[in-house]
Amino acid sequence: MHPMKLSKAFLRSAAYERRFLTKNPWDFSMVVWIPLATVLLIWWIFSQTQITDLPIGVIDQDNSPIANTAVRYLEASPTLTVKQLYYSEAEAKAAILQRDIYAIVIIPEDFSRHILSGKPAPLILQVNAQYGTHSGIIQTSVQAVAGTLSAGVEIQRLVKQGMAPSQAAIAYSPIGIQRISLFNAATDYQQFLASTVIPALLHILAMVIGATTIGRELRDKRLGHWYRFISTGHPDLTRTTQNESTSGQILNAVENNQYLSKNDQISVSSHANEDITESANVLVLLFGLLGKYFWPTLAFNIWAMLALWLATPQESVAMSSVLATYAGLILLIMLSFWLGAIFTLGSFSLRMGLSATGFISAPSYAFAGVTFPYIAISDSARHWSDALPLTHYLKLHIAQLQMQAPVAVSLPIVYGLAIATTIAMSLTTLLTKRALAHPERWGAR
Repeated sequence: MHPMKLSKAFLRSAAYERRFLTKNPWDFSMVVWIPLATVLLIWWIFSQTQITDLPIGVIDQDNSPIANTAVRYLEASPTLTVKQLYYSEAEAKAAILQRDIYAIVIIPEDFSRHILSGKPAPLILQVNAQYGTHSGIIQTSVQAVAGTLSAGVEIQRLVKQGMAPSQAAIAYSPIGIQRISLFNAATDYQQFLASTVIPALLHILAMVIGATTIGRELRDKRLGHWYRFISTGHPDLTRTTQNESTSGQILNAVENNQYLSKNDQISVSSHANEDITESANVLVLLFGLLGKYFWPTLAFNIWAMLALWLATPQESVAMSSVLATYAGLILLIMLSFWLGAIFTLGSFSLRMGLSATGFISAPSYAFAGVTFPYIAISDSARHWSDALPLTHYLKLHIAQLQMQAPVAVSLPIVYGLAIATTIAMSLTTLLTKRALAHPERWGAR
């Protein structure tokens, strides 16, 4: 195959797709505006990088100075705010159901008396555990307040017994914990969630675009016309002329003529595409598909660059790590395009292709090991997670941008994504050739 013919197939297909996108605002928005809005919206949602001032309620049944001190300590915690003092549990639980507060701290009636007499005096925490992140932060903060209050009471008791304050502090807590946060020390949720959610959403959008870009040709019975144009240049599907309009009307009349029987329509359609389907060249198809996905690929290259730029403004990340992550994200997006096309071409139905892309891509973030530990999931879920490309990309993303691991650690993932993309691209080409050979199955929704 002459290289000039392959380059012409690529350029014609890209011109064909450019014309379609300029005349269809919804498809253009799927490629340009929706991904851009997604990236910016997610980053804005997590613009407050740390969780602070989670509202809680307090029921003070003791009303003693020690209880008032406990309330002040709760209010002073940076992650908590005492929204209201309640006087009944029913009222407080109603506030939880309305999501006005996320937890209730109950100070029992004999709280101070038990402390002064040396008996256990627990603070009762009732937390809405349905929200895992909220409840975890609240439990940690309340426990810290209780520990601080307990330490102060015990140290004062030891000092009154004649022990020096420094010795009292050591006697109360002889073993301490020195915690050192290795990665994301500031508990930055923008770094933890936003930087990984954005690639996951781009992955979903890319699979949808991959399914619809080739799927609409099947749905509209234009696959044969598209291949005839990229291989021969006739008819010119990139311009709206009188000849093209007349030709299109004739073709539509042939395909949809109500005076022909169903068998006659299939026969005419088969004869019209027989020469095309039998002589379809795999390399021409490959370059035609590359041209067809050229504009989405170009646009998503820009959105990937924007996502990584937002993810690394405050981090001193090596350029080699950024390049490896960028290469991995581009390969993930290209693989998503081809996977979406495979599902549509394999089923000869745009609807089935979109359903398959949604089934695979939408829950993939839940299996990626970011929010739920990968080592804690079941074996069957782990096998499914390993089969998803997003899982491997996010391992690369976290290792390079957040843990600043050596690039050599993540290069196997880049190679794996490259191999998977090549295989998916080849399979898409073969499935397109098969679809060209079955024009009777075009038109399915």
